[in-house]
Amino acid sequence: MPQSNPNFPLIAAIDLGSNSFHMVLARTSDRELRILDRLGEKVQLAAGLDENRHLTEESIVRGLDCLSRFAQLVNGLPEGAVRIVGTNALREARNRDDFIRRAQLILKHPVEVISGREEARLIYLGVSHTFSGRAAKRLVVDIGGGSTEFIIGQEFDSQVRESLQMGCVSYTQRYFRDGKITPQRFEQAYTAARLELMGIEKNLCRLGWEEAIGSSGTIRSIAAATQEAGLGQGQATVEGLGWLKQKVLKLGSVDKIDVAGIKPERQAVLPAGLAILEAIFDALNIKDMSISEGALREGVLYDLIGRHHHEDVRERTLNSLMTRYHVDLDQAARVEAKALEAFDQVRDAWNLDDERDRELLSWAARIHEVGLEIAHYHYHKHGAYLIENADLPGFSRQDQRTLALLVRSHRRNIPKQKLLALSNGITLIRLCVILRFAIVFHHIRDPLQAPEIRLHAGQDTLDIAFPQGWLATHPLTQADFEQEAEWLKRIDFTLSVR
Repeated sequence: MPQSNPNFPLIAAIDLGSNSFHMVLARTSDRELRILDRLGEKVQLAAGLDENRHLTEESIVRGLDCLSRFAQLVNGLPEGAVRIVGTNALREARNRDDFIRRAQLILKHPVEVISGREEARLIYLGVSHTFSGRAAKRLVVDIGGGSTEFIIGQEFDSQVRESLQMGCVSYTQRYFRDGKITPQRFEQAYTAARLELMGIEKNLCRLGWEEAIGSSGTIRSIAAATQEAGLGQGQATVEGLGWLKQKVLKLGSVDKIDVAGIKPERQAVLPAGLAILEAIFDALNIKDMSISEGALREGVLYDLIGRHHHEDVRERTLNSLMTRYHVDLDQAARVEAKALEAFDQVRDAWNLDDERDRELLSWAARIHEVGLEIAHYHYHKHGAYLIENADLPGFSRQDQRTLALLVRSHRRNIPKQKLLALSNGITLIRLCVILRFAIVFHHIRDPLQAPEIRLHAGQDTLDIAFPQGWLATHPLTQADFEQEAEWLKRIDFTLSVR
């Protein structure tokens, strides 16, 4: 496989789901995809969450063993050609960082944990690119191992994205752990799902849709089973759900489930998935649901293509955030330009990545003032909180945490230990210093002209050389930099200005 190619002819997506891990490898040409290979294994990561929400070592090893087999197809692909996303089980796991660290050693590519609403956005993207139905307003439902996503959208744009804490693995652990199936247990699972749905069902029904579409293994399996029984033409229907429910209850045990259309690896989670889907049909008054072959991993691939062709949803997200919180766009642009100018001068000395680190610095510069809309006092902390906790389409949880730390660190005290706790902590401190330089330079919010500012970077030092006599004619800027040097001393960093 090619070691590097700016056009990324081969791209891959890996979905670390709560029930199964999946990988898809594709060739790109003129922004179209041709699937070359698909791999999938039942891992049931969610089943490995203990009462303290820690993944057991056994479940971690199951996942890593699967990834070691996936690795052969992606290890040779260049950075940026592979996107790996973790969903609900990793969102829930308190020791997810341990799993991620070990997974990245195997895969040689970063692993992201995405929010439920980001998962919903990507699922819709996968469905909208692979479903051949008419361009109607759609409700898309995806029952996963640990969560279920609901999206209303039209064509390629999702308008509403919701994620609920109910999934076929987590409900199996809760209601069918020993494999016994009784009407009482099924009713308990159904009722729990109806309670989860109460928070969103009125809003979804108010917005309405013209067709309902199901994606991923649970709904596909149920539709396949009912079709094999002669009920429907490959879609999930009320009649089919009723038939399958009675058949499963009559069997009484997951060990006895031998239904045409249900794969052996789906048998154990079928009762829970069936209870959840019945609750969804009843709550949303759905009569039939078409089936999409595309879902999360296909959405990840199409999202990756968009990033490579400058249609990055993250750009729209940041622009929306800046508009919502009334960011001073002129100031943001000045700070961004100065920060990137400084980045180019110190990049080699500080071993900064010209794509990843530059992008992160650019984002932080543009939104460093979002907290001003909340309050001026401690606005850097308000901004960090917003960035870390908001639903930001296109960004992983790690992206948001890192970006929030940079925004938090752009003024006053720098939380050095929090930055160093991340794997790229040294780099983040250096990006923070660059960002603070740009902000201090433009503190008075005028388009100051200072040609040929020269920066020289050392291990823990930054020397800034202004044109001869420039600082003497700009005493406020000089005082700002002197104060900044005092702040940086607190993290054992030396800033010198002349």
